[in-house]
Amino acid sequence: MSATIEVLDAAGTRSRLGYRSAVEALEAALLAGFDPATDVPRTAAPLGTAEALLMPSAVGDAVGVKVLTVAPGNPERGLPRIQGLHLVFDADSMAPVLILDGSVLTGVRTPAVSMVGVRRALAARVAARAAADGADGAQPLDVVVFGTGPQALAHVEALREVCPELPIGRVTHVARRAPGDDAALNGGEFVSAADAASVALALGGAGFVICATTAREPLFDSAVLADDVVVVAVGSHEPGARELDSALMGRAEVVVEDVATALREAGDVVLAVREGALAPASLVPLAEVVTGLRVSAEAGAVRPLVVKTSGMSWEDAVVGRSALAR
Repeated sequence: MSATIEVLDAAGTRSRLGYRSAVEALEAALLAGFDPATDVPRTAAPLGTAEALLMPSAVGDAVGVKVLTVAPGNPERGLPRIQGLHLVFDADSMAPVLILDGSVLTGVRTPAVSMVGVRRALAARVAARAAADGADGAQPLDVVVFGTGPQALAHVEALREVCPELPIGRVTHVARRAPGDDAALNGGEFVSAADAASVALALGGAGFVICATTAREPLFDSAVLADDVVVVAVGSHEPGARELDSALMGRAEVVVEDVATALREAGDVVLAVREGALAPASLVPLAEVVTGLRVSAEAGAVRPLVVKTSGMSWEDAVVGRSALAR
């Protein structure tokens, strides 16, 4: 075993990780030819009322194993729902060299993967809206976020860090309950999920919608969304849970981390396919977005873009390795 293993707590882990550097590391792995279809599938095991997740992977010199527990009742105790550790190994000797806080790593990796999937489309669609309006500059991008938890907030932070050139307009958080401290929303507005009219109004003008909840049923009626909207859904990694309705999945271009993984784990995809709204052959792998191989089904057509992720082991290995490099 390595003579020295560096151990970082939550604060130390966060100080080593950045959204932009994580995006760069993820894209570099895909551009180098890594195929997410070859990744080691995540395994899950029940632990009483909780669940344990094991996520090992090796991508070039990025070798890591993340071990997490998911305890649904923890938020009521004032504790994180997801907790765990990520081990970074030396690629040659396979000796452990670094231990990271797994929850913090997940909190950075997840929005970084989302940004890999959407940042090009957001820039192009903001520019297209400005051109259609005859405006000299890009019009503000209004954002609707379902959720007020760590992932919901992290996605907004990642958007600002990774896409600083985009003019961000109104940021509206939708949830059943307002956060205890308004400052937690970092300047964003709060709308109660029970206020259907206000939610629909916000969604109708949104250019970017982020879904980061534990919902098991669709969060909203997608009929109110504009044709050029970009939507990210990260809340579920179970085949029976979803945040988006089949109508949206059927009319959107749907990007997934890996097709086989999405058809196994991503309820938004699984249920839309089961209901006949989405064809598996239409799913676009994330690698094709990064490498530029993605071609829209209809040239010049404008339709929603959905990026559905459920989290894969290779992403943790690559982003975890970036902490060692820094």
